[in-house]
Amino acid sequence: MEEHPPIHLTPGLTLPVVTLPATDGSDICLATLEGQTIVAVYPWTGKPGLPNPPGWDDIPGAHGSTPELEGFRDLFEPISQSGSKLFALSGQSTSFQREMALRLGLPFPVLSDKKGAMARALRLPAFEAGGIKYLKRISFTISDGRIEYVFHPIEDPESHPARVVDWLKSRS
Repeated sequence: MEEHPPIHLTPGLTLPVVTLPATDGSDICLATLEGQTIVAVYPWTGKPGLPNPPGWDDIPGAHGSTPELEGFRDLFEPISQSGSKLFALSGQSTSFQREMALRLGLPFPVLSDKKGAMARALRLPAFEAGGIKYLKRISFTISDGRIEYVFHPIEDPESHPARVVDWLKSRS
């Protein structure tokens, strides 16, 4: 499948200097990381016993964040062995993300863009449900602070992590 990234997220674009809190307690500025980094942006992860946002079932691409994150968890070793760092990112709070990361056993930090600074700076695609704005699913690779490649659209979140690993293998 051919990738069609949002027109403004192009290879070579310099990332903005935005620092985000991570589930491991650190603060991360993606623009200053050296080497290759993968960022998996997702809209929202549910929590057992908590209902989905209103209309969630009717929004194409809204579902699938948990299987996608579990896929990245399961493929963390080959991603790490490629020399890449991995982060997930959503607009949820760090405390909400921390519970999810522990429950799913994620070996990588999840970044909170609760205030929307990164979403605004990169003009990340979004949608609304129940009057709340959520980031659309998109992944991108960064090399020394610049966007290298964009995965969009992501039509099958569950198989997406394997596509990222395949892309990494094609680069080596």
